[in-house]
Amino acid sequence: MEPTGERTVPGIDREQYFFARHDAVYRWICSEFTTDLAAARVLDAGSGEGYGAELLAESGPSAVIGLEYDDQACRHAADTYPRTHVVRANLAHLPVRDHSLDMVITLQVIEHLWDLSGFLTDLLRAVRPGGLLVASTPNRHTFSPGLGRGERPINPFHVEEFDAEQVHDLLFATGWHDVRMLGLHHGRRITEWESRHGSIMAAQVTAALADDWPDDLIEFTASITAADFTIAPDAGPAQDLIVVGRAPEPLSA
Repeated sequence: MEPTGERTVPGIDREQYFFARHDAVYRWICSEFTTDLAAARVLDAGSGEGYGAELLAESGPSAVIGLEYDDQACRHAADTYPRTHVVRANLAHLPVRDHSLDMVITLQVIEHLWDLSGFLTDLLRAVRPGGLLVASTPNRHTFSPGLGRGERPINPFHVEEFDAEQVHDLLFATGWHDVRMLGLHHGRRITEWESRHGSIMAAQVTAALADDWPDDLIEFTASITAADFTIAPDAGPAQDLIVVGRAPEPLSA
């Protein structure tokens, strides 16, 4: 499917840096939560092109459901990734039964939503007690330097961008327990490239706005993979914020 700027898709040289950021988090989930994924009922909320849901499906869940609003993306995912069941749905109204899921993944989605508290509350309704939520979102401090809390982002597809404290507090306020923050960071190869050329984000924005991509930038961008990122508890300077929460367990008598 063709890129629109709203959804990241694999296999496009100029998109590879952003695709790899998404891919790295999906792969981290598959390795970090192997036990949680085993025989689990998993929802990928905002599954986009479908590559991430397919990765999750390879990790042993009993079922992976992708929810996506865009009709073209749904049809593409259904044709390309047969292990994933894709449903066209608006995330403002989740078509999911109460406590029917073991795990919810929602990557690079929350910055697109008008009613984020309602979405997080609805996810909590859909997950069983003790069930898991993993979400990621661009870190406002590094994605849009200088943008203040609540200010409208320049990115036309984003409603709001967040810092780590905001994301943590949003989950806690909507009833999620054991909330912890992590961050996705540039690894050695990207850091070394930036030491010579400056911010790779800035270089790509400049190239995109001018529609003039230097050959060396395209070559490097196209070579980036999930292995060029690391995930660590230090969320403050991260490129993307990652938050993990658990649905509360019933109080024992």
